[in-house]
Amino acid sequence: MDITIVGAGLAGCEAAWQAAKEGCQVTLYEMKPQRFSAAHQSENLAELVCSNSLRGAGMNNAVGCLKEELRRLGSLFIEAADATAVPAGGALAVDRDDFSTYISEKIAAEPKIHLVREELTKLPHDGTTIIATGPLTSDALSEELKSLTGDEHLYFYDAIAPIVEADSINFEVAWRASRYGKGGDDYINCPLSQEQYFDFVQQLIDADKVAGREFEKLIHFEGCMPIEEMAQRGPQTLSFGPMKPVGLPDPKTGRIPYAVLQLRQDNRHASLFNLVGFQTRLTYPEQQRIFRMIPGLEQARFARLGSMHRNTFINAPACLNASLQFQKAPHIYAAGQLSGVEGYVESAACGFLAGIFAAYHLRGEALPQPPRETALGSLLHHLSTSETEGFQPMNINYGLFPPLEGRKMKRADRRLAMAQRALDALPQWWLPIQEKRQCLGVS
Repeated sequence: MDITIVGAGLAGCEAAWQAAKEGCQVTLYEMKPQRFSAAHQSENLAELVCSNSLRGAGMNNAVGCLKEELRRLGSLFIEAADATAVPAGGALAVDRDDFSTYISEKIAAEPKIHLVREELTKLPHDGTTIIATGPLTSDALSEELKSLTGDEHLYFYDAIAPIVEADSINFEVAWRASRYGKGGDDYINCPLSQEQYFDFVQQLIDADKVAGREFEKLIHFEGCMPIEEMAQRGPQTLSFGPMKPVGLPDPKTGRIPYAVLQLRQDNRHASLFNLVGFQTRLTYPEQQRIFRMIPGLEQARFARLGSMHRNTFINAPACLNASLQFQKAPHIYAAGQLSGVEGYVESAACGFLAGIFAAYHLRGEALPQPPRETALGSLLHHLSTSETEGFQPMNINYGLFPPLEGRKMKRADRRLAMAQRALDALPQWWLPIQEKRQCLGVS
């Protein structure tokens, strides 16, 4: 019982782990270090590129519910995240190097997974295959995918936020705090006056940007909009977005600044911090010049500057069925951001499902969809039933869940009730899978 998985990112590693737990022999292809994408730097598997944050940890956010589902189901992704977590207020963030090292070591130690360090440019013509090459799928494999999508698949651009060295931040200006005091002093905050803020916005608008290639149309995902693109939408956009000051009084004055830049811890040793929401396609010299205009970052040393890369994804509702199989080739599955989800957690969740679906398919057994009430079920439902025209990747959100019936509830209470309903429904799907694994002697 062999499964081939192409790509050892979050989705590919999770798919491989779950398929192995189902008793399958897995061949996992990873092109690094033979070849690196424009955004990857480490030889480790499951490298986090854009941010070290896995977003909200609480159940008031749908991604918190999705993480808890994965935690209860034995996800390698969540196991690694919990083991390498760093302080991040109400979010779950990780030391990105420790995180990828943890997963790399787990994959290497699993005897049912054979890791092949080479680029696969042709899809296998037969046998069960999971494509988890992520948003940075190579040109060669992208050409192969066109035969499965039946159309030229979509793409959008993603941007990476800069990272600064902690000891280069001026704490005579900046201070540590979480918004509304939630989560301790996990963030570093840099305040801007009204004059400083509007000058900063204008500099972003006027700055030199890295242009896309002439034949490529720039399509930005709303959840990862470059900071300079947001600035173009209006002078107040940033102050109501990533630079909103609410809940962050300056301890030196006792007053709320006009705008605030937050920095989030990026590694376990708290020596690196990333600029929250500051993904960008500014040129490197412009990034250094403009971001050092922010009070507290005048002498900032950048461990990594922001950049931009093409993210590839397929039109899932037009190409995939509800089990993530390509309609034109049911022996091939799509997983991760390539399949049309957005976000680290969603990508890993998609890999989790693809690994189990593929194993059951290989055994000739039917596997029901996860309950629609769950975050996993809602994510699959979005991929398989959305309108094909204008389809765009989406993060998990409670708008994808079935509505609650009965009396009206406050928004916060409704979200918590949806999360509880999801967790209550999860065992009816998962217990038979666990029992099957025990019968196979592979759990």
